[in-house]
Amino acid sequence: MPTSQSTHVPPGPRNRWLNTYRIRSAPQAATGRWVARYGDHVLVPALNGNVVMISDPALAKVVFAADPAVYKPFAVKAIAPLLGYKSLLILQGEEHRRERKLLMPPFHGSRMRSYGDAIRVATRRHLQAASTAGAVKMHDVAQHISLEVIIRTIFGVEEEERVPVFTAAVRDLVEVLGSIVFFVPALQRTFWGMGPFAKTLQKLARTDALLQEQIDRVRAHGPGEDILSMMVQARFDDGTAMSDAHIKDELRTLLLAGHETTSTVLSWAIDTIHRHAEVRERLLAEVDAGAAGSPVDDAALPYLDAVSKETLRHYPIASEALRELAQPLVLGDYEIPAGYCIGVSIVGIHHRPDLYPDPERFWPERFEQRRFGPHEFLPYGGGHRRCIGAAFADFEMRVALATALREFTFTLQQREPPRPIRRNVAMGPKGGVPVVIGARAAGA
Repeated sequence: MPTSQSTHVPPGPRNRWLNTYRIRSAPQAATGRWVARYGDHVLVPALNGNVVMISDPALAKVVFAADPAVYKPFAVKAIAPLLGYKSLLILQGEEHRRERKLLMPPFHGSRMRSYGDAIRVATRRHLQAASTAGAVKMHDVAQHISLEVIIRTIFGVEEEERVPVFTAAVRDLVEVLGSIVFFVPALQRTFWGMGPFAKTLQKLARTDALLQEQIDRVRAHGPGEDILSMMVQARFDDGTAMSDAHIKDELRTLLLAGHETTSTVLSWAIDTIHRHAEVRERLLAEVDAGAAGSPVDDAALPYLDAVSKETLRHYPIASEALRELAQPLVLGDYEIPAGYCIGVSIVGIHHRPDLYPDPERFWPERFEQRRFGPHEFLPYGGGHRRCIGAAFADFEMRVALATALREFTFTLQQREPPRPIRRNVAMGPKGGVPVVIGARAAGA
């Protein structure tokens, strides 16, 4: 593999340990500094590989349009022990294509929209509980909401007494997946059962046991409307079914991807909306006017759509969309060698002043005035590995946000806006957005 000084790759910051620390502790600020210094191509050596970061929409189009054979899954050694070798994040080629085809239906259309009531109920339940607790972290409350939605709509758990059991196991697992061992394969050692990776495996085994129990229930009692039931019933084109181990790999993947997505964006939205009075007043007027509508009606509210998109632009869930090269790829003036990673910088593209004038300003109206292309607005990545649950995440976030604003008040407890830090695979608000939640009278 060429070194980081190869003439085939662009310049960039050289300290691998320092780069990794900055990517984890302040990814948005680090990206901004690197783009300002080095331009639209930046080589960022990190502990899990050499990443060529690009912030040009035209180059993003090249990356996403390239033949899938050019790439191989990113950081397999790091994530496979945790998510499993049948995870959609790891599969490639024809196996990846047929897996996406099998899993796509419940994340779109009427099946997805049928989960609206469950999202409303979970949002109302956890905000109501938090409203009696004084100051709370919005991110913690939002995690409870997203976890209940996952447990009910993806795992299909219906019994009230089993929901907190799943919740506790999943929260423990997600917490340990945020540690450095998820990013550095060399640290994935059990150390006689006492190290952080050993604890991760123990909590993974606990979650797997619950998932297996739920799979057995579905097989014994018949399928429901949840996504697990769909997986149990689904058949590939050759008529074969997914094995239980295969299903658990995908459930863990959906858990990790979906858990942080909605909770993080909902937290950012609550914080940012309440720092911009004109945005808050206009949005409240819209959600109040739609009070008699269904969750599907809420998700279609036009200004809510603009606010959701501006939140995802300003505070993207992931800092970049990563691809590891199996073959060389020409990007502008550089031919990036095989073995390097390409990171389409979502942060960099979303903060380009030529695309988004005054990019540090939170201004939802920009999405009413212009339609941005898939290489200009890309909160869920792009190409053949775009997040399979993007439509579901958007739907869940809008229903939850409309319910929250219509029925509750939020008083921020932190004077300055929080800065983004990395939480697991997502970028979340440092401090978790402290708020005091109260009941809101209709139209107040």
